[in-house]
Amino acid sequence: MNAAEQEIFDAALAIQDAGRRRDLLDRACAGNPPLRARLEELLSAAGPADHFFSDCATALARSIHDFTPVTPAATAPGGAGAETHEDLIGSTIGPYKLSQVIGEGGCGVVYLAEQAAPVRRRVALKIIKLGMDTKSVIARFEAEQQALAMMDHPNIAKVLDAGATGNGRPFFVMELVPGIRITEFCDQNNFDTRQRLELFIQVCHAIQHAHQKGIIHRDIKPSNILVSLHDGRPVPKVIDFGIAKAMEDKRAEQTRFTAHGLFIGTPAYMSPEQAQLSRLDVDTRSDVYSLGVLLYALLTGRTPFDQNELLAAGLDEMWRKLRDQEPPRPSAMINSLPPAELDLLARHHHEEPGRLRSELRGDLDWIVMKALEKDRGRRFETANALAQDVQRYLDNEPVMARPPSRLYRLQKLVRRNQAVFAAGTLAVLALAASTVVSSWLFLREREARQQVIRDEQIRTRLQQETEQLRVVTGDNQKFLKAAELFRRGQFEAADALLNEVQTPKVTPEYATMYRSLGDWHILNSRWQAALNRFFVLYEINESERIDASLDDQRYSVLLVDQGRLTEYERFRASLAARDAGTGDPAVAERVIRDCLLTPPSEELMHELEKFATRVQNSLQATKPAVGANLAAYYSYSLALMAYRQADYSSATNWCARAGNYDHAVQSRDVSVQLIQAMAHAKLGQTKTAQAELAAARQIINDAPFPDLSKAKSWQGYWFDWVCARIHLREAAALIEGLDEPNR
Repeated sequence: MNAAEQEIFDAALAIQDAGRRRDLLDRACAGNPPLRARLEELLSAAGPADHFFSDCATALARSIHDFTPVTPAATAPGGAGAETHEDLIGSTIGPYKLSQVIGEGGCGVVYLAEQAAPVRRRVALKIIKLGMDTKSVIARFEAEQQALAMMDHPNIAKVLDAGATGNGRPFFVMELVPGIRITEFCDQNNFDTRQRLELFIQVCHAIQHAHQKGIIHRDIKPSNILVSLHDGRPVPKVIDFGIAKAMEDKRAEQTRFTAHGLFIGTPAYMSPEQAQLSRLDVDTRSDVYSLGVLLYALLTGRTPFDQNELLAAGLDEMWRKLRDQEPPRPSAMINSLPPAELDLLARHHHEEPGRLRSELRGDLDWIVMKALEKDRGRRFETANALAQDVQRYLDNEPVMARPPSRLYRLQKLVRRNQAVFAAGTLAVLALAASTVVSSWLFLREREARQQVIRDEQIRTRLQQETEQLRVVTGDNQKFLKAAELFRRGQFEAADALLNEVQTPKVTPEYATMYRSLGDWHILNSRWQAALNRFFVLYEINESERIDASLDDQRYSVLLVDQGRLTEYERFRASLAARDAGTGDPAVAERVIRDCLLTPPSEELMHELEKFATRVQNSLQATKPAVGANLAAYYSYSLALMAYRQADYSSATNWCARAGNYDHAVQSRDVSVQLIQAMAHAKLGQTKTAQAELAAARQIINDAPFPDLSKAKSWQGYWFDWVCARIHLREAAALIEGLDEPNR
């Protein structure tokens, strides 16, 4: 199938209505009956698309907490040629028992599965169809698996497991998301505008987290954002990174199915550059555009361009609209709705129609339209910037989005009417030329006197601008060269070249490079070099920060481990101040851990109490709103908080609670054991404390320190192990030498 045929096939496959699909094929295949017959045969075999995993390129990977390869014990039953989806129902693959089919795509089938061990839970398990496990498909999985596994965000469906069946077919396991699409959830619950915007902000944070990890989603739409209630609170989850692109991974570039002339994504939510069919690369701002369409739909109940109209118009017209036609503002869109539809929309917003119109007019109009700019350079630069402007609106603060300037409107007008303006410009130039000639002799003498002064001013300014440009251009060239060397595996050369960059930019690409080289130094036990890399990364994140918690942990543990305590004091004070307003308990928990590696000041301890309250509130319910892994980390941080407050009994209770969650992570559990040992020592239970210290020391001694490069696998982040080593030194100084018996 060539590129043109692939375009027609994809467009027809997206249309569910048989009549409209037939009309599209009539237009596209006119005069070519063999092509029509071939496409109808392919469409008949393709089947309905799976909305949960819409593309077989989803690069699922084993959780970053455990780097050991997965080898499921059980095999999938059934012969290679005769197996059907129903044949697998009731069978077991590893610890997963398949119970029913919940979705099907072109490359795989998704099953609802029950996991029996080590924990009991329901998951979504996708098995690659027979015949689809080609080298190119497997290559795409491998290209994105590390980046996807690194994503750890409460609003992104988690990758749980991956492996292969007995006959070698890859399978992937993800968190089961039982919610409904975000637009339906808001309408069913009659969410007002504020509630819809608060949900949307969470989605922006999730997408920004993916961008920070080097992943562009490229198919953001309501069916890929599911919302469910947790303890009465709506929580959106972003699913389906099936056509996501790894920004940095060269293997992903080699295995993409996006040949020239073939777009991927959903037309109504697709950015102009995705529809442009040129070699212009798609970057994170394409997701910002799709977020703008999602916000438009949440506010108006419609998309800027109707999906059915786009598909019915034909491919060329659809692409032209997406690239060139300006959509109506949200307030203008609802003004054009029929009265019955407007009344229904207002009821869904729990608002009067007139009030809804005035609410959208102004700031919300400009926020949405800035996200939907055709020129991606004029959009919000990041998903975080879009979320921040929405938050400014909610807080009644001035928004950054503003109506286009008169100059910008004039430029757009000229581009739309080039022939008219060209003729007018010639007339104006002719008139101007005659005026200049008549005035030239009069002005020449005065101009000569002033020219010397102007020349000197221009010369000075140009020298300054040239020097600034030289530095910036040189930095860009060095960074791009370093990135290419890193992708080739030439880490030493990439690191040396990055040392020459004078002013690192505040971009996700720069952050990813510094993070990757810092981790590489750690794997080679170059602790000081790694610390230097994470210092620059910390400065980048300070300027453009969204969910950089893991980067904070990298930096904090290395500062303490390498004895840079003065810098650590400054860092943890700024960290507590920076995240003081966070409402995310996961962020609050990490702030506690990062700030309490050493005993804090009384003032800092007081500041951290509000963080502890947020974390503790999330654990109040019988079934916490977070998974077992996060709940165990929450208990660990609360134990550390109680110990620093000299509440040793509470510290031991939180330590015990951390061990009750059936989700063992060795690096975390040994830290919990050391806090418990110190608390027991403070309570006078010396023998118990000494035994716990000895057991913890043995675990840490068996861990791959200090030379991580020799370790085949280990369980836990490397910075969690460094944290455990810090706790070990403190515990040893406290407990060793005590000879008082237990009381």
